[in-house]
Amino acid sequence: MSFLDKIASSIMPAASDQERAEARQKAQELSQSQDWLEMVLDHHRLIEGAFDRALNATASENRIEAARELAMMLTGHANAEESVIYPAVVEYSGKAHAAMAFEEQAAAKINMALLENIDPMSDDWREKLEHIQAAVAQHVYQEESSWFPDVMQNAPGDKQRLLTDRYAEEFERYCGNLGSKQPSRLAPIA
Repeated sequence: MSFLDKIASSIMPAASDQERAEARQKAQELSQSQDWLEMVLDHHRLIEGAFDRALNATASENRIEAARELAMMLTGHANAEESVIYPAVVEYSGKAHAAMAFEEQAAAKINMALLENIDPMSDDWREKLEHIQAAVAQHVYQEESSWFPDVMQNAPGDKQRLLTDRYAEEFERYCGNLGSKQPSRLAPIA
């Protein structure tokens, strides 16, 4: 953990497991089948599983592959949120929330890239990945506890439908229909 991370965690301590579970439940109750928030929550769960697979892999090749899959999922998810959801966060939750969200996701991408330069069987690799996991968990908590519920509660229905369509489109652009409950609507690029 860097010096700045230690300062940040003392100013704004990480949410507990119980607080994260309560935020997830609140967000789940606000979401409806096949809406943007349901897709985001599904992707959050997939990302959590990808972290677990990477951390629990026992062979170097498996760790590398799991970390690549995690990086793809994080990037596709971040791209979709940044392109579609965060502009709505600006409008319905606050500019400061969106700015913080962009910054946190950029840090996760940078740290995932740095992870590629570390021996996957080393303690440093595990420590770096656990650091990223903790930062992403806190980021997810912020999204699920207030930012996204604000958008769900304050954005009109036509805006909600647009967010749903556009989020799915942007995620699919990067990740294909990974994590999608419905078949791909976009034709593959030849």
